[in-house]
Amino acid sequence: MADLRGGRKTFRIALSGYYGFRNSGDEAVLRSILTALAEEGLRAGVSVEPVVLSGDPAWTTKAHGAQAAHRMRPAEVLRTLRGCDALISGGGSLLQDATSAKTIPYYTGIVGLARLMGKPVFVYAQGIGPVRRAWLRPLVRAAMNASRIVTVRDEESAALLERIGVKRERIEVVPDPVMGLEPPAAAADGAAESAGGPGAADAPVVGVSVRRWRSDGADLARVAEALAALVRRREARLRFLPLHMPDDAEASREVMERLAALGAGRAAELAEPGDDPQRMLLEIGRCSLVFGMRLHALIYAANRGVPMLGLSYDPKIDHFLARLGLAPIGTTDRLDAEAFAAAADALLEPAGAAAWRERHGPALEALRRDARRPARLVVEALRGLDKG
Repeated sequence: MADLRGGRKTFRIALSGYYGFRNSGDEAVLRSILTALAEEGLRAGVSVEPVVLSGDPAWTTKAHGAQAAHRMRPAEVLRTLRGCDALISGGGSLLQDATSAKTIPYYTGIVGLARLMGKPVFVYAQGIGPVRRAWLRPLVRAAMNASRIVTVRDEESAALLERIGVKRERIEVVPDPVMGLEPPAAAADGAAESAGGPGAADAPVVGVSVRRWRSDGADLARVAEALAALVRRREARLRFLPLHMPDDAEASREVMERLAALGAGRAAELAEPGDDPQRMLLEIGRCSLVFGMRLHALIYAANRGVPMLGLSYDPKIDHFLARLGLAPIGTTDRLDAEAFAAAADALLEPAGAAAWRERHGPALEALRRDARRPARLVVEALRGLDKG
């Protein structure tokens, strides 16, 4: 546990989240947290040694350079928590029952184990909810009230926690950690990114992030119709960006097949997904516009100042867009193809993109500036552990 190495106090921290599943958004969250903890610790004169609870520990260690233990092997989880000084729970949408009723018991169970061992818990930039099952709410309330620091990524999450019995003064709203992530320095093309896309001689690149949501595929059909309407208005490259493999690649191919049937297939291409979230950040930074279903596709776009149009399948999309003063262009149940095409066409005009950045720039800058606040709070708390 805590010791002195190289004259600095070293703290081991367990990280609990949806890590090791090759979901670009969650891996970006992990990379952002690890980077922020290392840098904030360096400023404060402490060293943070993370141990990630992962679905694939070997892959996590290779991808992020951090120690990892298997999240579903009780002996490894107990050994990790016992050997750490604290637990970080988050980030991401961990405490929700939209995907499964098992999710909340798992993550609150990890919090409960840490507290039984006397370890402080820090809730890091989580998106809370929905919590539709009444029997799960006491689990969330107990986990939050047992945590030393509670930070959430939007006001709606804070309001939900307050409704289920967490005092509002204990909750701080912060940006998603990925707003503080930087692209890989060696590969960053400052000219392309500062322009928000390719040069004037090329067709503008529209980054497209889709996922399968409706079982009947009607949402993907509407996406194809909207993109085809855009291509009929103006020349554009539709670059599909899979954030969660293999599901997003399959959904992207389905939309591309529909585009081909609509006569717009030549405008579409599928990017190599890759495992590195910073590479995806760089990829999105080279787009002129992002049309996204995945939350972190929109967050990547916000990070790089790229205009965006969001398609809502979950309230977390609406909540993030609202922080920028935006609303979804449509939902998985309703998307007007011509309205989308008109909005996208306007944002692809240089004047439209410039106006968008001027209008939303202050909100984007505030999110970038405050993205590392949870890491600062954690490091401050770690420094106070021995004093407590």
